[in-house]
Amino acid sequence: MCSVLRLHHRHYAQNRLAFCVNTVNLRKMSFFNAWRKAAVLSACFVYAARGTILQDPSQLTPHKTYDYIIAGAGAAGSVLASRLSENSNVSVLLIEAGSSDYKNIDIEVPHFASLLPNTKFDWNFTTAPQPGLNGRSISYQRGHVLGGSTSVNYMVFTRGSKDDWDRFAHVTNDEGWSWDSILPYAKKMEHFVPPIDGRNISDEVELSVHGTNGPLKSSVPGERVSTDSRVLNTTTELSEFPFNRDQNSGSTIGIGWTQSSIADGVRQSAALAYLDPIMARHNLDIVVNTQVTKLLQTGTSGGLPVFRGVHLSQTGSSEGKVYTLQATREVIVSTGAVKTPQLLMLSGIGDIGELSKFKIKTIVNLPDVGKNLQDQPLITSSFTVNSTNTLDSLSFDPTFAAQQLALWNHNHTGELGMIAGSQIGWLRLPENSSIFRTTHDPSAGPTSAHFELILYDGLLAFNPPFPTSGNFFTATTVVISPSSRGTISLNSTDPFDAPVIQPAFLSTGFDIFTMRESIKAARRFAAAPAWKDWIVAEFGALSQAQTDAEIDQYVRNNAVTIDHVTCTAAMGKTGSMGAGTGVLNSDLTVKGTVGLRVVDASAFPYVPAAHTQVPTYILAERAADLIKGLH
Repeated sequence: MCSVLRLHHRHYAQNRLAFCVNTVNLRKMSFFNAWRKAAVLSACFVYAARGTILQDPSQLTPHKTYDYIIAGAGAAGSVLASRLSENSNVSVLLIEAGSSDYKNIDIEVPHFASLLPNTKFDWNFTTAPQPGLNGRSISYQRGHVLGGSTSVNYMVFTRGSKDDWDRFAHVTNDEGWSWDSILPYAKKMEHFVPPIDGRNISDEVELSVHGTNGPLKSSVPGERVSTDSRVLNTTTELSEFPFNRDQNSGSTIGIGWTQSSIADGVRQSAALAYLDPIMARHNLDIVVNTQVTKLLQTGTSGGLPVFRGVHLSQTGSSEGKVYTLQATREVIVSTGAVKTPQLLMLSGIGDIGELSKFKIKTIVNLPDVGKNLQDQPLITSSFTVNSTNTLDSLSFDPTFAAQQLALWNHNHTGELGMIAGSQIGWLRLPENSSIFRTTHDPSAGPTSAHFELILYDGLLAFNPPFPTSGNFFTATTVVISPSSRGTISLNSTDPFDAPVIQPAFLSTGFDIFTMRESIKAARRFAAAPAWKDWIVAEFGALSQAQTDAEIDQYVRNNAVTIDHVTCTAAMGKTGSMGAGTGVLNSDLTVKGTVGLRVVDASAFPYVPAAHTQVPTYILAERAADLIKGLH
């Protein structure tokens, strides 16, 4: 979606006088003068589109056919709409269930990402109770707006490792998915730009591995923060945490500067990067507030069912009018790793046993639909610090926050343009770790991490206590190569009902071991000489979690998700059918069908050891070329 850390900043909600942009609150804010009101309000309204965006399926031309119908306008759907409509003789329809409000200020301001869960921009999913989280159900954020989860995530820009992509190539028997093969696509989609403060970044990034002419802008943090030098000094003091100049080079291991889809202080979503510049294309229609509710068989070819039709309905309107459209070439499903398997199953594509429970006629028996769900659990560990120069003022000081909002509205500079962590570490367990005596290493190889360490100059917290003042440092740790496997299953035959989401977080010995060891690593990092006299003490429940058993309970009581749900309609070897062989051929066509393709994060056979938005962009860029080559 990336969606990355769904952070619970209670004080953003409490201090929405400083952050909220609705007119009622603005009238109450005596410190907002007239020009600032105008600036914020103008950013709040839905933009005037350069081309036409249809707000309702009733606005579609009756009986019109398209060459390609794309369901879902997230990272993958936006790429495909842009690339396929480059040919003016090809007609494309892009369908988005959410709104067209991708330039809403809460989306555009990077530091407002924590305001987006449980809003109109979120599908507002909730998981089934998680045994690995002591029975807790947790929120499961997915983007519900043009740009999908790229409009609501935390914008971390990581490609994954060489071993990740080479494993995809091996599993699919398709060298086109190898690192060397996808690297041109990784550069094609990227436009790396200098940070907004204009500093020299020669020691922060290896420019030769980046693209400079693609649609999606990326950069390093826009400004320096107080912890930067301490983090970098730690990489020289402790060999466990080596410095990595550029984690997008294929070798991710080490601590490096966070790269993100933020440019000039503004979130760069798929909608802004891929759709906004092409709105005026006459051969592209975009309809929002509209959901594809069923994929329709329109015939047979070579004994296989042809799926080139769709049912549409206004989002959330199960009793509303149903519209039927057909594509002449392909229907492409890009609705994400939660909605894609649900849509396939509702259309008769899935495990015959599962479909029969809901009296759905099985057209294609694909047992792996909705299986193999992989996601990455996270936990935040915070420390009190001997400083008043941290990013906590954004949460605790409404006057300062209002000043920062005014600065952002003026020229997009200031702390609101910062991401939640200026450095990231990708780290592996030692080869002699006790877990490997009984457990196979689930990572893709030595260039892939077992866990991630995100380092933030302030407090990030999901659970009480939520302080009202203070200064903090937070190390967020993530199991980035999990061995747990979950499922997406039907809850009903109503396409507007959420499916049953069962990520099975921390359900294996490897995952809880890795999370425990990641917290120990975070403690060692914070105990380096660089932090002497600056870090004061562990904060909250972390301080009570000292033994392995206590750490495990701390994790199970507090862990949430980084929102990287993947792999629920995975690629496998082309032509192989049956349980465990995947849902898609290596070209992303749905096995046992004609005219139907899935292009989104559900297609990965393994979750990349990365934040998943960039791998999804890369997947879609290659998919666009595969489709163009076929037709």
